[in-house]
Amino acid sequence: MKIIRFLLRSLVFIFLTVLTQVGGIIYLISLSTYKLIDNRFEKKFYRWALKFASFLVLYVIATFLLVPVIARPLGRVPLPLTGSDNLQPLNFLTCLLDRHYVRPELKGTTLEVAKEMNAKYPGTELNYLDANFPFINGFPLVPHLSHNDGKKIDLAFCYTDNKAGKATNEVPSIIGYGICEEPRANEINTAQQCAANGNWQYSFMKKVIPQSSRSDFTFDSARTKDLVNFF
Repeated sequence: MKIIRFLLRSLVFIFLTVLTQVGGIIYLISLSTYKLIDNRFEKKFYRWALKFASFLVLYVIATFLLVPVIARPLGRVPLPLTGSDNLQPLNFLTCLLDRHYVRPELKGTTLEVAKEMNAKYPGTELNYLDANFPFINGFPLVPHLSHNDGKKIDLAFCYTDNKAGKATNEVPSIIGYGICEEPRANEINTAQQCAANGNWQYSFMKKVIPQSSRSDFTFDSARTKDLVNFF
């Protein structure tokens, strides 16, 4: 029984570390509360619920109060948690999973680009996706190969809402990935090349994310082109 428990806890630790970098450590810290919970509550459901709540409370406190403070002197800062200066996370899970950290220089550049985009296209909000974890150069941010030094950030393309007939800050995919624009005839098919090199993960999301909302949006090439040029 102890071996099974150890294996299960090891798997949870590895999963949380891969997903959030800091989640595994916080999980180990939360284990210190488990004995107290077991001694005070007899029903298994209550014990499981309270153990999960214990981890969740510690994780939220660490993620939003402690990690940003520790990461800053080590050279990484968080991007805005909500819309700020025309820059926002497309999905709040990006922040909850601690995948929104960059070097201060990149944060400044991104905010400047967001400002320029809004000046040229009033109402435009720049949506960011995965950036980097808060600590340790070289630590992989799965599934990305290069988001490991605080110098990388994914940004969402710009779209037009077909129903409203005007530019929108929304995108076809609620997580920003999985619904993508196909390469034109004269462009390199990067996803195809990655798959040929064994990096199948770059096409995986396209297979699991529903594509039904694609018809509600049209790729805004003008705004997206200016977004790229501003960088």
